[in-house]
Amino acid sequence: MKFKVLRDELLKNVQIASRAIAAKNPIPVLANFKLVIDEKGLTILSSNNELSILTRVPIASQGKTILSDMEEGGTLVNAKLFADIARKVEGETLSVELFDGTVVQVSDGRSTYKLNSVKVEEYPELDLDRSGVKLDINAKVLKKIVEQTAFAASTKEQRPIMTAVNLDVGDGKLVATATDSARLSRKEVAIEAPVKFTANVPAKALVDVVGLADNEETVTLSTTDKRITFEFGTTTLISRLVGGDYPNTANIIPKTTNFALIANAKELMAAMERVALLSVERENVIKLSLSETSVEVSSKSAQVGSAVEALSHFSFNGDKFEISFNAAYLMEAIRAADAEDIKIGFLGEMRPFVIKNDKDDSLIQLATPVRTY
Repeated sequence: MKFKVLRDELLKNVQIASRAIAAKNPIPVLANFKLVIDEKGLTILSSNNELSILTRVPIASQGKTILSDMEEGGTLVNAKLFADIARKVEGETLSVELFDGTVVQVSDGRSTYKLNSVKVEEYPELDLDRSGVKLDINAKVLKKIVEQTAFAASTKEQRPIMTAVNLDVGDGKLVATATDSARLSRKEVAIEAPVKFTANVPAKALVDVVGLADNEETVTLSTTDKRITFEFGTTTLISRLVGGDYPNTANIIPKTTNFALIANAKELMAAMERVALLSVERENVIKLSLSETSVEVSSKSAQVGSAVEALSHFSFNGDKFEISFNAAYLMEAIRAADAEDIKIGFLGEMRPFVIKNDKDDSLIQLATPVRTY
């Protein structure tokens, strides 16, 4: 196996594949890239056993030759070292050649590296099948869905189902739901395809997809009962689905609320950030004190003191009311809502409250209050 490749093109694809390389992997061989040269170009495959990425460097693109001096073959090479070399060397073209099936030489004409390699047959067989229920979705629409939901998924592995974003497709719409049990975000978009499926997709995989497909027009999803495949450009990303039934969140979202606050999003977030400086206890808890004549954001700590700030632009409809909550949760929800003015509807002091952009009914979010003493 050997080839010459434009360094920038190789680096771009190596960085894509690196997203599936785990810092610690129980299967040592998966610390390697699988490099294969064939008549179509260079294929780079990576996996951490949960997420697999296959990306291809074409022989030529837009009239520019990318790969040359090719001999078909394959090998496994340490992913981190190979990526570091591609990033650090300064030459425009890299020569890569396998010697004796055990050493990969990488050179830009000035620097030369010899990396121990592993036979390509040692790489485990991965399920790269692209079959299943297919859905084409605009890449920008998918990015918005992920930005407005994935942050609400749990990062704790104790309840794996909570680390997923539930995608429910059918009846001409896609509904994405994420919750960590303390908050919830639900986004709905219309689709034209007459397809139907439900998939619990790891939130991290979705974030990876929209990050990698940022310059693409369309992402093609293919789902089975165990995995989901995303295809865009010259890249295919395959993720295992999270098993189990996603929590039924339909009945959690209240149809009506008793009190409503409309506030300038930037002013409210800035006030929360300032008073949260003194919120060192109980996970960043702050309090909203609401009435028709004043809205105050405050925090209190027995260790360091207290802080309070009044909002100058607001509208509140309801009786005098106080509620405490995790400031970070509300700030993330406000950012996701992407609104100049944010509407927060309350049911009671210890009932989940609703965060909405009044001009966008496609997104609804909930946050759970915190009991203070």
